[in-house]
Amino acid sequence: MNEMKMKMKNETQSNCMLCNMKQLVFITANRMLTLPLLLLVFSIPCFPPCVSTASIGHFHVNQRIRKSDQAVLLPTNNNMNPSEVETLFKIMESMSSDHAWRISFPNPCDSASSWPGIECKPGLNDKLLHVSRLDFGSPPNPSCKSTATFPSLVFTLPYLTSLFFFHCFTQTKTNISFPLLPHISSNSSSALQQLSLISNPALVGPIPPQISSLHSLRILTLSQNRLSGKFPVQLFLLNSLVYLDLSYNVLTGPIPPQVGSLRNLVGLDLSYNSLNGSIPETIGHLGLLQKFDLSSNFLVGNIPDSIQNLNSLVFMALSSNKLGGKFPQGLEKLQSLQYFIMDDNPMFIPLPEVFGKLMKLEELRVANSGYSGIIPPSFSHLTNLSTLSLQNNRLTGEIPVGFGSLCHIYHLNLSRNMLAGMVPFNSTFLKRLGRNLDLSENPGLCLSPSEAYGVKIGVSLCGSNRTASTIQPFHKSEAAPSVLCKSFFLLCSILGTILLPHFSIFHLVVSVIFPFFTSFD
Repeated sequence: MNEMKMKMKNETQSNCMLCNMKQLVFITANRMLTLPLLLLVFSIPCFPPCVSTASIGHFHVNQRIRKSDQAVLLPTNNNMNPSEVETLFKIMESMSSDHAWRISFPNPCDSASSWPGIECKPGLNDKLLHVSRLDFGSPPNPSCKSTATFPSLVFTLPYLTSLFFFHCFTQTKTNISFPLLPHISSNSSSALQQLSLISNPALVGPIPPQISSLHSLRILTLSQNRLSGKFPVQLFLLNSLVYLDLSYNVLTGPIPPQVGSLRNLVGLDLSYNSLNGSIPETIGHLGLLQKFDLSSNFLVGNIPDSIQNLNSLVFMALSSNKLGGKFPQGLEKLQSLQYFIMDDNPMFIPLPEVFGKLMKLEELRVANSGYSGIIPPSFSHLTNLSTLSLQNNRLTGEIPVGFGSLCHIYHLNLSRNMLAGMVPFNSTFLKRLGRNLDLSENPGLCLSPSEAYGVKIGVSLCGSNRTASTIQPFHKSEAAPSVLCKSFFLLCSILGTILLPHFSIFHLVVSVIFPFFTSFD
């Protein structure tokens, strides 16, 4: 029996090491060799994250968060509080049928028991061991049975700091609920710092107002569920939150102005819901915000001028709403901005020159929004630009000559406009972009015969009725960065959740991790 336990333990450790090594290779291959990211590798779940998010990504990455590989020094006395043990067994029996938990693991926190999905730590004021983390979902963590419903008893575990449910509630409809026992005080869950419920299609109903009792919560990820209703005002009493992800649900109503009270937020993702109304001016109070995603809702009005106060902002996505009118004043103050994604909004204004002043921009996507006028020559100054999507607008004039000098550009889509003149790209540039270059459906554009040898881009040769393209640009490529970007930030949602015990690392990582995964096409 002891040999079998040791074998299982060694296999688990080997799997964890293999997962971390795969992530290290992945991150290294994508040039993220900063100290915070190297540290991050050894606490990522296998989002897959092994982000998912980055999987962030919805970047679709099935990312899993699992417990830290760092060894926990446990006292030789493996005793636990009997009531805590009984609560744990009740939770496990209601959630998973993987084992006969009471028989197979009579001492849950025993370091030799190899109980999957659990982490224990010694108490500060006693010699007992306490459950500090629970993970449910894909292996090696306990799977969830088809009849599983949300176990409100988890909120009675006094030392629990991290709780994660991935693809658990899939068949039996259930709600997020809190215990109604009269002896359970509002402070009973104050130790919980990270709560993640991801990809649970049977998790329905509103976000309960009792969520405000989780005073220490720093990361709240309720993504890819079927949660509905309006925001509970109590949610904005969680002043310790640094990451809030409610994406991919069916939430309705306006974004409450109280969102501005979450002054410690670094990431805010409310994308893929049914939110309406305008973006509140109070969003400008979130001075630490680095990721801001409101894509795919029904928001109207203008982007508020207060957005200029978000000088730490790295990623902003507002695609697929009903935003229109003028751009906010002071947009050029967002000098940390690397990703601006605002496709599919009825703007119907000239393409703003201010984008040419955002020198760190790597991705600019403003397709299908009714922009008119010329492409500002100042866009040629965006030397870090890798993706520029301006398709399906009403742009006129010539392509700026300086675009041919954008050495980092790998995806350029200017199709379905009214551009004219000679394409200012040499054959080297054209071959480098290949099918990631789309200039089609601009009848006034033509390509110099001297640059057309062996190049197929879908425009006519100058001075000829012949077309220079028998191989049309790959139209689907224009959507790839957007899909990857959504997947990973929904999945960075996931990434962030495991770093609360190392908050300083999370704060360093978040400014770097959001941008990079959107360029992995």
